[in-house]
Amino acid sequence: MQQENSKGAAAASKDYAIGKSKVELRNVSKSYGEEWDEQTVIEDISFELTPGDLTVVVGPSGCGKSTLVNLIAGFERPDSGEILLDGKRVTGPGKDRMVVFQETALMPWQTTYENVVFGPKLRGDMRGKELKDEAERLLAKVGLYEFMHKYPLQLSGGMQRRAELARALINKPSILIMDEPFRGLDAMSRGLMQEFFLRLFEENHRTNLFVTSEIDEAIFLADRLVILSNRPAQVRKVIDIRLPRPRHYSMLNSQEAYDYKREAMSILHDEAMRSFSSTGVSSDFTENYTAQPNA
Repeated sequence: MQQENSKGAAAASKDYAIGKSKVELRNVSKSYGEEWDEQTVIEDISFELTPGDLTVVVGPSGCGKSTLVNLIAGFERPDSGEILLDGKRVTGPGKDRMVVFQETALMPWQTTYENVVFGPKLRGDMRGKELKDEAERLLAKVGLYEFMHKYPLQLSGGMQRRAELARALINKPSILIMDEPFRGLDAMSRGLMQEFFLRLFEENHRTNLFVTSEIDEAIFLADRLVILSNRPAQVRKVIDIRLPRPRHYSMLNSQEAYDYKREAMSILHDEAMRSFSSTGVSSDFTENYTAQPNA
């Protein structure tokens, strides 16, 4: 066990390759359904993922955030507009864009180690000792070296999230895409995973897209905060978050963080009220609410 621990510590100390790529979304739109019943989910969205920055996207529930993830990952193609990765149009999935999803995507019949090496082993672009050493190094980095032979059901929710991070990072992506990855965790595990993920980011500043519905999480993590409207999603505002790095949760108690939160919440509250009003069902509620002195 002592030998394993020393090996894990040595692996964890090794720096990881840095991916600092740029993603541009130019007038991207996406709709679903037949022509006679078509629903536009994303409409004329334009923004950038700046190289080496952690860009966080936040918006009302159901506004199209996951659709945006699918488009950037190349799982779907926009109806109009274009998405560029380092100047080249995204036309499909690729190992240069790895996604960590809302729900665990670990294969339950494989061990943690087998899940991590699955991609490179399938493609054949990393083999033998090189693959084994890299997998063990990443498992040590995410604190799972001693759990590499465990199956996903034997891991806690937070440990599964870390295993998925290792599985994404072994592919050395240019862009890491996180689609509300901590959504199903309890409050304590979620907070720990946020701090763990932030430490990983601050070590190498890989270009990241992080999607969330939680304002505190967004402000804690982000270099740039992209706020989306209700469906069809459009960019309401981009806020540069200038909290110093490295960050700690205590920073959320600062006046600066509070100002960011108040600005973001004001926009999202406005979008929520628009959503209520557009249904017609809740018009009485919105009229009474907006009539309140403190509303």
